[in-house]
Amino acid sequence: MSIETKPDLKQYADGWITERKGTGIPGFLKLAYPIIGIAILTYIFMYINGEVTHSTRGSLVQQLNAVTGTADVFMFVVAGMIVLYLLILAAYLFKKPGHEE
Repeated sequence: MSIETKPDLKQYADGWITERKGTGIPGFLKLAYPIIGIAILTYIFMYINGEVTHSTRGSLVQQLNAVTGTADVFMFVVAGMIVLYLLILAAYLFKKPGHEE
């Protein structure tokens, strides 16, 4: 008579996510997270003052910016937070896996 043993499972989010202990982060996620972050950062810099080069509404955006001013400082703070997040994320994703309890 053989006894089946269940592998050591680790649960997150009250059991919504279950994985085997010691499982590494998949390679596609190691690439996807930074690529998505870089895409967001690129979007912020491309449209920092709105879509001013659009053929039909670009002039309206320019007029609105002239009246209300720009939010460059705020957008640079947001971009800085994104860069900080990407650095922390990269450090977490590419560190050597440690011992899990």
